[in-house]
Amino acid sequence: MDRQVTDDRLVLIVEDNELDREAIERALSRSHPELTLEFLPDGDTVLPRLHDPSRPRPALMFLDLTMPATDGYTVLTTVRADPSFADMTIIVLTSSTTSADIDRCYAAGADSYIYKPVNFALFRTVLQGAVDYWYSRRTDDHPQ
Repeated sequence: MDRQVTDDRLVLIVEDNELDREAIERALSRSHPELTLEFLPDGDTVLPRLHDPSRPRPALMFLDLTMPATDGYTVLTTVRADPSFADMTIIVLTSSTTSADIDRCYAAGADSYIYKPVNFALFRTVLQGAVDYWYSRRTDDHPQ
């Protein structure tokens, strides 16, 4: 039986691009300093991390779509196939704007699909809005 505890303040960010990781860290540490950000560099590290019983589960995952080796779509479908991760919010954060990618990710169980803006101020606003929205939904779904 799975005994991992979900840490509502833990956000897992799966991103292979160092500049994007730095931008995400700067944006979220300013808008939500109470969150703990954990970065993974690729899709291959996600399942071992999520199944590690010694570490808490994230409540929210930002997932890049285009990564070498195991891509974000494969990670998304694999995580969504495991019912023990049903409560985890997964936001695809990508540079792809193709409708096929958007449709495919929503069909696979993504909670949101966000395009990475090039402008940092807009990027920060988009991330802040996504976190605010999904954390307010978690609070509404799980009143204290």
